[in-house]
Amino acid sequence: MSYQLDTGICHRIQNATPNEGELFNGSHTLQVLSLKKVGKQTEGVNLPSDRYRIVLSDGVQFIQAMLATQLNEMVVDKHLTRFTIVCVERLSCNYVQEKRLVIIMALRILGQVDQKIGEPVSIDASTSEASTPAPERPPQQSVVQPSTSTITAQPASRPPPKGNWHPIEGLSPYQNNWTIKARVTQKSELKHYSTQRGEGKLFNVTFMDETGEIRATAFNQVAESLYPKLEEGKVYYVSKGKVNLAKKKFSNVMNDFEISLEKNAEIEECFETTNLPMIKYSFVTLGELQNLNKDSTCDVIAILKEYSDVNEITSRATNRTMKKRELTLVDKSGFSVRLTLWGNQAENFKPDEQNPVVAFKGVKVGDFGGRSLGMIASSTMTQNPDIPESHALRGWYDSSGSGASFQSHNNAGGSFGAAGGGGFSRSELKPLLEMKLEANRIPESEEKPVYFSTRAMVMHIRGENIAYPACETCNKKVVEDGGAWRCDKCDKTLAGPTYRYIMSFAVSDHTGQLWFQGFNDVGDTVFEKTANEVIEIKVGGLAKLILTSAYASQDRDETQYNLLLSKACCKSYNFLLRAKRDSYNDNNRIRYGVSRILPLNYKEECDALLDLMDTSWGQQTLKSESDMVVY
Repeated sequence: MSYQLDTGICHRIQNATPNEGELFNGSHTLQVLSLKKVGKQTEGVNLPSDRYRIVLSDGVQFIQAMLATQLNEMVVDKHLTRFTIVCVERLSCNYVQEKRLVIIMALRILGQVDQKIGEPVSIDASTSEASTPAPERPPQQSVVQPSTSTITAQPASRPPPKGNWHPIEGLSPYQNNWTIKARVTQKSELKHYSTQRGEGKLFNVTFMDETGEIRATAFNQVAESLYPKLEEGKVYYVSKGKVNLAKKKFSNVMNDFEISLEKNAEIEECFETTNLPMIKYSFVTLGELQNLNKDSTCDVIAILKEYSDVNEITSRATNRTMKKRELTLVDKSGFSVRLTLWGNQAENFKPDEQNPVVAFKGVKVGDFGGRSLGMIASSTMTQNPDIPESHALRGWYDSSGSGASFQSHNNAGGSFGAAGGGGFSRSELKPLLEMKLEANRIPESEEKPVYFSTRAMVMHIRGENIAYPACETCNKKVVEDGGAWRCDKCDKTLAGPTYRYIMSFAVSDHTGQLWFQGFNDVGDTVFEKTANEVIEIKVGGLAKLILTSAYASQDRDETQYNLLLSKACCKSYNFLLRAKRDSYNDNNRIRYGVSRILPLNYKEECDALLDLMDTSWGQQTLKSESDMVVY
């Protein structure tokens, strides 16, 4: 198939003025002459994710440009290669260190040919500008001259010239003179902090343009000065900030760098807000949360099913009182997830309507009770956003979702995702001995758990204290008080408790034996009964269970209970474990807590073995066996 390239378009792009919107947003048919990765590591500092330099030809001339990072996948998947014919649908043109930088923002692949079309030659920027009339530029515009030219200085009190700003994804610590034009998509509260060096204030904002987003932080007097000046949703020119490596511990923004707003930073509001996104999302469904690691961040969009009143809790770590509110979210995946708001977010939350669609950006994934979500300082929440996902979710809920039933992750028995805190991974199965050796190498100072996937058989279950009486609202332990049960956390009296499992059991495989600890979902799977049903068997009747302490009855026959324990043994399961070092009675040890338990599905296990035999390892094994001589 033959293609007609847009002759002369390279010359137009090279000499375009910033206000030629039709050129930047038009469709241009060009050919890729070469692609080169330019991401690298310099002096131990990681630059942003890999970037690709692309050379584009119109059949007569060719120009160099950069691919926006969202197009990297085309190169990685080898859809975009040398001699590919493309339709460039959107591009931007900026000035970086006195040079013109063309960035390809969107393109569409038309086809592939075997050779170069025409005999294109390189465009010399200075020659082309010297030989053609200089385009008229707005007043105070920086003018690109030949190699001996200079840049006209801009007054500090005026905004940067139109179009002469730097893309966010191109910022790095090695550039000093830059200006970004970006929208504030998130602004934190003005926080107070205290360290050994004294007290101070800080706040952070997230800036976003069409190429990416970056977090900026201001401290003390600068924070007090800039805080009332920056507003969410507005667009600003930002310059003279210091670009540093991002502290990932405090940020969930997808950028390797962040901006420090110091006293010489300049920020001025921009009223030309075209082509700047309000906010970018990368949504996951509530059903997919089980595939995400604990403490990771994600974007979700869901229907607000219900919400609680504001409650006060006392933090064990800081002994400070905090306010919280819990939202119950549902979506098309059929799952229900609890999301927690804190502080002012909890107090000020008010739904726009009954069961609104709510979009969350950068919420934290927790594993309390299966899977949960929590707002953090950098998270954002938008009710009924005007985006396609919101309209689709609204239509589903109004038509059929309002009457649907939903399940929570702690009761889900489906497949699990990758290991590392997200779920059981068959490809990373480790025998108990190997797992124990790796766990023993956990440093004593390490606070985070290490996750393992393993398969083992339950050999023995400790029958003493197999469950505890819990409050049906908060799951905290309740105590018997004169025939009733008292929950100190909820400050209420219950007619009877709801028992929850707290198990300790020994497992074994061909390499050894270990003790695991598990909670309610583990007991439900192992016994196939609720903890209430098991304790009723243990104490010999429902009346004793309600009217007396389950473990105070002395005249009970535990034959049926012991038989139940026996039947629960000698069964194999797939486990996701979190191994963590702790200290008990001055003894340092490794505790293995069960995060997920999955009964064996023998069809899935057989399919996994068949898939394994199709791998190079499996084929090599089959060949080795076929070469063996049988006597």
